[in-house]
Amino acid sequence: MQEERGRDIHFDVFDRVVAAQEWGKPGGRKVLAIHGWLDNSASFAPMTQHLEDVHFIALDTAGHGHSSHIAPGLAYNIWQDIGDIFAIADSLGWQEFNIVGHSRGAIIGALAAGTFPERILGLGLIDALAPGPVAAEDTPGQLAKSILDVARRQDKATSVFNDVETAIAARQKGLHTISSEAARLIVERGIKPVAGGYTWSSDPRLMSASALKLGQQQIEAFFDRISAQCCLIAASEGLQKYIAKQEGLLRRIQHIERHSFEGGHFLHMESQQKDIAQLMDAILG
Repeated sequence: MQEERGRDIHFDVFDRVVAAQEWGKPGGRKVLAIHGWLDNSASFAPMTQHLEDVHFIALDTAGHGHSSHIAPGLAYNIWQDIGDIFAIADSLGWQEFNIVGHSRGAIIGALAAGTFPERILGLGLIDALAPGPVAAEDTPGQLAKSILDVARRQDKATSVFNDVETAIAARQKGLHTISSEAARLIVERGIKPVAGGYTWSSDPRLMSASALKLGQQQIEAFFDRISAQCCLIAASEGLQKYIAKQEGLLRRIQHIERHSFEGGHFLHMESQQKDIAQLMDAILG
């Protein structure tokens, strides 16, 4: 059984700090975990309690949690996170390792597994699969929107909450249902003290459009290269309907098992956490 709170560690990546939490110890199965959009590494704390023989490192991806924000004037794009994943793995001396991702982190994980397939042993995808494609003719508009969004949000003030409980209540009003207990884990790592109370530590530019998005054929090319043992879990009240529209991509993965659960998007933090952990455990190399 792991400690509920992970050990705080940091990596220097391309002149930025990428913060993380660590469970287990060297010698166990190597796992990098990637959280969802506007979440942080704490989202994996409940699931780690049900994993044995792992060296489990959950990242705060750039702009989230305790990690640095990217340089001014830039947008956040998923391929930057993929670069961070392999830079961190290299710093750990991990030539081969496993990836577990939730939501945006699952999308990043799948693309990472297609980028260097020989390095990924197991791939656990929790309630997401792939990015939505953008048609070639929409690419200029996508870039224009991103530039305008970044400029507008660069120095935008964020909400200030009187106390942590108010921030937790605000987090529960997000796009997906989440319990107060699960929200507390994410919020406590995702806020910072300011005059008058607390505000989010995440970069406001995370709300901006990506500069460029992949087209359908490009996404398919990544999925054709995935060779890892893969487990996909979909939530009935989460993104299951969206995942169902990506059936063609699932058929491109060589080794995949699929599971559906009743529940919301954060099922790996809620009552299903043990079941999710057991399914992830089965594909970790």
